[in-house]
Amino acid sequence: MLTTVWKSLSVKRQFVLVFFAVVLLMAGGRHIYLSATVPDEPVEDLVAQPVPTVVAATQKHRILSVPNYQAAFPDSQSVQIVAANKWGVRPVKNREDAEARKKELVYVGESPYYHVDPLHSSIPYLVPRAALLLQDIGQAFYDSLYMKGVPINQLIVTSVMRSMEDVRKLQRHNGNATDNSCHLYGTTFDICYNRYHAVDREVRNDTLKWVLSEVLRDIRRDNRAYIKYEVKQGCFHMTVR
Repeated sequence: MLTTVWKSLSVKRQFVLVFFAVVLLMAGGRHIYLSATVPDEPVEDLVAQPVPTVVAATQKHRILSVPNYQAAFPDSQSVQIVAANKWGVRPVKNREDAEARKKELVYVGESPYYHVDPLHSSIPYLVPRAALLLQDIGQAFYDSLYMKGVPINQLIVTSVMRSMEDVRKLQRHNGNATDNSCHLYGTTFDICYNRYHAVDREVRNDTLKWVLSEVLRDIRRDNRAYIKYEVKQGCFHMTVR
């Protein structure tokens, strides 16, 4: 009778029945194998085995910023000028004088790590020590953005070395420009905190400012720079140490 029923089934149904029969046989065989090979351990010991926790390699770091900008970056002109005199060059009179002193200075132009604004009141030069500091800040900012999952934006440098002639012109509309400006020595530069140069895509300025403040806090803690948070000028004013 079974033979008659089997023959009455279509080929498709015969295949399905054979398939399920094979699956059941394999499942039964696996159960017998495991029963013979699993050691006689208490069930609670087997269940209690901890499951390894896998931490994603791309886990993003949090953005923390600093509690207070003015408290974190308080270094005034009187503090920075000491470092400027120690590490800087003799102040240049004008741009022609600066061009004649290029052996003492490093050209500060466009970089993968920062963007330089059109310079109307300064000259694109720094002493080597300050140029390296600027490069390191830019690179650390990039690295921090990447680790925090923030789209890449470049820092914007708004001022570098100034001649005596530049300072005199600047004093007409900038009360912070003193006769003995740290910028005269090629040790000092300004990075604005309210504008950035988008490489990937634009990000809120506040977010980028928070990341930048973390980078500069670490730079200052490492005794690499004196930094002043300038409210009116919208920049971090810093001198290499």
